[in-house]
Amino acid sequence: MIEIRSLVQLTLTDLKRIASGYFSDSKYAVSHTETESCVSFDLQLVALDTPYIKRFHYDNEILQQYNALLKTGHSFGAYDGDLLVGFAIAEVHRWNRSLTVHEFHVVETHRGQGIGKRLMGRVVEKAGRAGLRIIACETQNTNPTAIAVYRRLGFRVEGIDISFYSNHDSAEGEVAIFMKRPLCTTL
Repeated sequence: MIEIRSLVQLTLTDLKRIASGYFSDSKYAVSHTETESCVSFDLQLVALDTPYIKRFHYDNEILQQYNALLKTGHSFGAYDGDLLVGFAIAEVHRWNRSLTVHEFHVVETHRGQGIGKRLMGRVVEKAGRAGLRIIACETQNTNPTAIAVYRRLGFRVEGIDISFYSNHDSAEGEVAIFMKRPLCTTL
């Protein structure tokens, strides 16, 4: 039985084991045009000739930052007994009443069981009780599976950043996609 509870400590081993990266045979091609009277971005899902493989790299500095965020109480882990099999690491921004989900992962062996839905449900519940108005996350155009998962969880694409990762994001094939889920309609 999978239990969702507050995540209070994360190890580098668990971080690397659960959030190792992804594989994709498609991506959202991003086009950007800008004239004096119009700025437009377009996303089109296209098949890739060569599969895209992304490996995440974490170090002790990132681990320390995440463990500091855990103390705020807005991050959750999914546990199969004592084994951490998924997590959502989130940070509150009081100035705009938002919650940014920095990491949201379920280990491959436990996907397709509704664990991500339950994890995000706890994040949404906690954010709502805290009076926050929106949850934000970021993924890549090369990860259409993550985009589809976030959509099923109530998020929508609200932003594209063509230089978030480097000065050559579009040319190198990875563009940041920002997605948000409103929690309430009142400000």
